Amino acid sequence: MSLSIAVLTVSDTRTTETDTSGELLANLLLKDGHNLYGRSIVKDDIYQIRAVVSNWIADSNVDVVVSTGGTGFSGRDSTPEALTPLFDKVIEGFGEMFRYVSIEEIGSSTIQSRAVAGLANDTVIFALPGSNNGCRTGWEKIIRHQLDESFRPCNFAELINRNRK
Repeated sequence: MSLSIAVLTVSDTRTTETDTSGELLANLLLKDGHNLYGRSIVKDDIYQIRAVVSNWIADSNVDVVVSTGGTGFSGRDSTPEALTPLFDKVIEGFGEMFRYVSIEEIGSSTIQSRAVAGLANDTVIFALPGSNNGCRTGWEKIIRHQLDESFRPCNFAELINRNRK
């Protein structure tokens, strides 16, 4: 099943030309047979992040939102604070699993990841770090499987498909 996925880059410095993590996510989701609904870049500002994601979760054509950036501990990192109030349900295991699989690559630095995920208005939302490696790890080791309806014993693609009906 092909899903419609929107990609949001949260950064105070990246532009369309320098947004390598957003570009990577777009390429990965297309490679896996999904549709890129749209891409946006916003400053690391709670209200700008919420505005873009709120519009996407209100749009019945968007199945999934994947964000990159703003999940660390720097002063302006605010993606988790922006997104979690929008969630109807938090996907608790996502952040835990992301940190677990990341330890192979970055060791104990994984404790500084605040990757989060949740469901909002039947839209699955994943927030990944801003690094290309973090995005690749999150997509290839977790997200791609959860968006594949053949992945067992369960996946979010089936949930999305049921909610479409």
